[in-house]
Amino acid sequence: MEEIQSQSDHYRSSSSSASSPASRVPAFNFFYLRKPGSLGQPISFEDSPEWEDTDADVRVEEGGGDSINAATTSVSPSLSKLNSGSLPSPHLPEGAAVARKIAGASVAWKDLTVTIEGKREYSDNVVKGSNGYALPGTMTVIMGPAKSGKSTLLRAIAGRLPPAAKMYGEIFVNGARMHMPYGSYGFVDLETTLIGSLTVREYLYYSAVLQLPGFFSQKKSVVEEAIHAMSLGDFANKLIGGHCFMKGLPSGERRRVAIARELVMRPHILFIDEPLYHLDSVSALLMMVTLKKLTSTGCTLIFTLNQSSTEVFGLFDRICLLSNGNTLFFGETLACLQHFSNAGFPCPIMQSPSDHFLRAINTDFDRIIAMCKNWQEGPLLKSKGKASNATRIAVLTWRSLLIMSREFKYYWLRLILYMLLTLCIGTIFSGLGHSLSSVVTRVAAIFVFISFTSLLSIAGVPVLMKEIKIYASEESNQHSGALAFLFGQLLSSIPFLFLISISSSLVFYFLIGLRDEFSLLMYFVLNFFMCLLVNEGLMLAVVSLWKNIFQSVLTLVTIHVVLMLAAGYFRIRSKLPGPVWTHPLSYIAFHTYSIQGLLENEYLGVNFAIGQVRSISGFQALHSAYDISPRSNAKWENVLVLFLMAVGYRILVFVLLHFYARKNVSLHRLFRGKHNSTA
Repeated sequence: MEEIQSQSDHYRSSSSSASSPASRVPAFNFFYLRKPGSLGQPISFEDSPEWEDTDADVRVEEGGGDSINAATTSVSPSLSKLNSGSLPSPHLPEGAAVARKIAGASVAWKDLTVTIEGKREYSDNVVKGSNGYALPGTMTVIMGPAKSGKSTLLRAIAGRLPPAAKMYGEIFVNGARMHMPYGSYGFVDLETTLIGSLTVREYLYYSAVLQLPGFFSQKKSVVEEAIHAMSLGDFANKLIGGHCFMKGLPSGERRRVAIARELVMRPHILFIDEPLYHLDSVSALLMMVTLKKLTSTGCTLIFTLNQSSTEVFGLFDRICLLSNGNTLFFGETLACLQHFSNAGFPCPIMQSPSDHFLRAINTDFDRIIAMCKNWQEGPLLKSKGKASNATRIAVLTWRSLLIMSREFKYYWLRLILYMLLTLCIGTIFSGLGHSLSSVVTRVAAIFVFISFTSLLSIAGVPVLMKEIKIYASEESNQHSGALAFLFGQLLSSIPFLFLISISSSLVFYFLIGLRDEFSLLMYFVLNFFMCLLVNEGLMLAVVSLWKNIFQSVLTLVTIHVVLMLAAGYFRIRSKLPGPVWTHPLSYIAFHTYSIQGLLENEYLGVNFAIGQVRSISGFQALHSAYDISPRSNAKWENVLVLFLMAVGYRILVFVLLHFYARKNVSLHRLFRGKHNSTA
């Protein structure tokens, strides 16, 4: 005990960031490590450094395929095995699906260096020469203080680095230098966008259909396995929620849902960035117990943590300690305790090991060197089949329809706002009559209707932003694609946009007193629907470009105001200044074609009497108020232009989404190829 006290005193005097309590509790009052075979009698810290550290043995079955399993040979007594008897297993309800055994995969990284220009002021190297490995059926944690490179190292191993990053070194999967194929791994980001209007089971089911090939009915067992694996049985039929008018699941369950989404693919390797993010101590322990149970299926688990309690620390198999991008230690968790003790920094008895490590590595302990063990060999991982684009489009369409019908703010709130705005415009311009003197006022009414309803649609930007985030989250794991997303979003939005167009058109049409013909009314509805479709495509393009609500709203407001100025109402298009305003602004303003079509629909074929002898056509009556064409089919040409603009904006969105995704993939493959060629 005197030796421990002297080591603790040495620790307090050596580490500038490690401050111990003024009063110390005697060592015999607190013991947190247990020796194998003596679970009933706790032992003190001084016994742990003498335990031997032996490497895990991995058995590779002949015949290839997914056949790597961790052998039950003697390994060092990690805290996860010592404490396993004190943690109760979650209750398994009757009839629940039993988690299927999945073959894990060994992962090793050697001399891994990641450089991101401008990431740090003093150095571009975020990760420096890291070495380590992870085995099937084990939990490997990457720990370190803030900005130590934990998430960057995790993304480098998983092949998820941003385009600006450059990676050097080697990554081995089952002993071979290879990129992890689709379906062989899952990645759970720090912030995962969930769909609040779906239940947990519905969300996982749609995710399974998007990820996996085959029939819909075959996905139910996979979903039930994921629900059971993450202990979500009590929440399976509850809405995920999470926004202002819908109570959401607790943060711990939301993280479980995010992890379960990746489990439906039954990955060999699962990467998780901060699984305990925003969780309290009890939820954190339950989460880690659940993940520990997951490793019993054979899955290789690699994740990052800022810090952990003693109980959570006891569940880890291996630990990789980072400080300023340097790997200070890699190995068994108990070997880490022994390593720091031998280096002259033993863990104080009343302190959590993870807290002790984080306090210690924040100082300049250059004597602690990186450790690397041999990687394990095994069969090459094969890519799993994907769902077809037709299946993905159908699933995304149906899922979006379900979301829109459940979430009030998607289109129902917009529908109410449109109706209120239309009522305001209609009542202001009501009772115009059909005389020649009402032409100019009716032009103003149609301009205000088209312009203000288009401007009001900007209220849907947060909804589109959420859809883009969901797409980005799913596309990053190759669960979806730009084409499937666009078709799904388009097909699901058509019924709601048509509902908005027909309800608003009916109110406006009859309040203003336009010509009472069914065909003319149907054209009005079609024209306004195409206008909304074009505007939706414009909003999607801006949101895809900025991916920020404030910048997107500001950009859209500016675009709409400029297009309204160039639409030919405030000044006839033929009188606008040639450069910029006439060409190109008046020709790219969808307001122009919509207003032209509606005025042609109303006034072509109409004559106004002047006195008892003379009359003028509707085209002549509008000549001084708005430019329209005298051709009878001109209004259909305007609808065709609107349709082409709606298609063009969605092609632009596809290019933006596809370009960013392709850029990420191509840069990653380029870096990976360079790294392997320099090996």
